[in-house]
Amino acid sequence: MESIPNVLADRYASGPMKKIWSPSGRIVLEREFWIAVLKAQADLGLSVPAGAVEAYEAVRDQVNLEAIKKREKITRHDVKARLEEFCDLAGHQQLHKGLTSRDLTENVEQLQVYRSLELVRGKVAAALIALSRKAVETQELPITARTHNVAAQLTTFGKRLTMFGEDLLLAFNRLDSLMKGYPVRGLKGAVGTQTDQLRLFDGDTDKAAALDQAVGKHLGLPAAFDCVGQVYPRSLDFDVVSALYQLACGPASLAKTLRLMAGHELASEGFAPGQTGSSAMPHKMNSRSCERINGFHHILRGHVTMASELGGDQWNEGDVSCSVVRRVVLPDAFFALDGLLETFLTVLRQMEVYPEMTAKENAHYLPFLSTTAVLMEAVKAGVGREEAHEVIKEHALATARDLKAGKISRNDLAERLGADSRLKLGEDKIKAIIDKAKEETGSAVKQVGRFAEKVVPIAELFRTAVEYIPEDIL
Repeated sequence: MESIPNVLADRYASGPMKKIWSPSGRIVLEREFWIAVLKAQADLGLSVPAGAVEAYEAVRDQVNLEAIKKREKITRHDVKARLEEFCDLAGHQQLHKGLTSRDLTENVEQLQVYRSLELVRGKVAAALIALSRKAVETQELPITARTHNVAAQLTTFGKRLTMFGEDLLLAFNRLDSLMKGYPVRGLKGAVGTQTDQLRLFDGDTDKAAALDQAVGKHLGLPAAFDCVGQVYPRSLDFDVVSALYQLACGPASLAKTLRLMAGHELASEGFAPGQTGSSAMPHKMNSRSCERINGFHHILRGHVTMASELGGDQWNEGDVSCSVVRRVVLPDAFFALDGLLETFLTVLRQMEVYPEMTAKENAHYLPFLSTTAVLMEAVKAGVGREEAHEVIKEHALATARDLKAGKISRNDLAERLGADSRLKLGEDKIKAIIDKAKEETGSAVKQVGRFAEKVVPIAELFRTAVEYIPEDIL
């Protein structure tokens, strides 16, 4: 029977991320864990036959997924099937002594999670660096800013990028904090009391603790749980998946905004040679990469929901009701974010902004964009703030309606405001205010500079991320 692929892994995730979560990759990690435990037990005085460790190490990478699958059909237990396969290959039965299945699976899964977080952190650093560079390049390019998707005031393209960059930087800092305190379950036994390890060491609590510490050292995780049952708190999985979702938010907002800009021909995500936008309409250059980023964001939102259902649902010292959910949530959440980041990095490398089109839009909206400046000048001229606001609104709405109805061919708001004596400004003054507003983008350029400064230490810490080139995914 033809196997059905994992679309997130096969189509979108990068090679290194797939390697961490691949069936054979996981089995090798498990075997390394078993060997590390066996070595530590031998160092603590447990009897281990000569050559046993070496025998296991010699066959560690000999992974036969079909053979293991056949064993599992008999045992109806995945860990037992993998254990039998490894022991038969090595010709010894020295593994898993004093361990429950969760001593193996929980720790190995946490290692997969942590290594995936490391991979993600590097790519987020690369995205922040690329975003900062693009923002600095375009920090002085004025564009029409929109609130509620309606023209509001002038900003710059670079400032718009840093707005989403701040979102990503916030998520990056949360990820960094999560990783610095990420705790491993360790060897705690069937109900968390280390009873079987204590039996192996004749009740020596110091040796049981030393074994637990040796496992933590092998895994290389920064912290450890002390009081857990058979499973570690599933709220930790929620913390991880929700952190991945937060990392997707900045890129998703930028992607959606770029899609809107592309619809007005102000900017685009780029269009590669030979690329086809539509099979029916040859002229189209669809924002397919940005659409994909938004799709990944939706997928991650669903995974957050699934992960949240596991937190606070633990029975006594543990059960396996969460197993099927976690087998989907943990790898697929990482595959989704990995694909999102690879796509986002591609967009940041290829995106374009069109100054001629942005200038045309600015000119069309400029009188409207200048209404707050006119309001401030009217107030300084002695007009009541609310009265001035009402007068400007009256003329602005009338001008907008006439433009939409085709009654006028250009925006004549300046003349209308100048002719209204209630504002006490006059037409020349109004036109001077609007003309000056062409260059007024507030603190946009300085804000871009401050964002770039925040990214500098990240670039110094993640030097390989500076020139990271995303994989050429479909």
